[in-house]
Amino acid sequence: MNEATVPGTVIPYSKGNGMFSVFIPMIKATGGLSLSQVCAITGLEASAIQNWVKRGFVAHPVNKKYFERQLARILLISALRSSMKIESIGELMHIVNGSADDESDDIISEEQLYDFLCETVSGLDPESVTKVSVDKVVDKVTSRYSPKSAENLERLKSALSVMAYAYMSGVLKQRAESQFNEMRKRKDETK
Repeated sequence: MNEATVPGTVIPYSKGNGMFSVFIPMIKATGGLSLSQVCAITGLEASAIQNWVKRGFVAHPVNKKYFERQLARILLISALRSSMKIESIGELMHIVNGSADDESDDIISEEQLYDFLCETVSGLDPESVTKVSVDKVVDKVTSRYSPKSAENLERLKSALSVMAYAYMSGVLKQRAESQFNEMRKRKDETK
């Protein structure tokens, strides 16, 4: 089994770690992250990130630097991409926060949305994910959210549920692939 990582990154995950605040000192210290730094954090190829920017899934970097908003969106996409199509992730992000380049239509900051996703998935057991367990964790996580409307709260809860299912699907997919590779290895050893 692979070591757990902060969702959407290659950074090892441990209790109390994994919230977006981990990245803020890096962003502040460097005056924004370069593309290569974002790639080092996420394990993504530069071409993938540039494609997401080009397609409008991530806000454009400012003077070739990525700040909190862009990094959070990249982390969200990265955390979901093993089980959702990129177009579906982009549509989901748009439903939650509108245009990637326009903060005025957001119902929640990208950073807080990432934090909420991390809290949600850390509160779930991949062995026993059910609608009831997801709803319970999402309700708990969003209890600190102060929406402008009840509609925004319901939209956020629905989106977090979709994200939780997608993330957990990715975890289970990884387990299935790992077990299958072990079976292959044992088969090859018996030849």
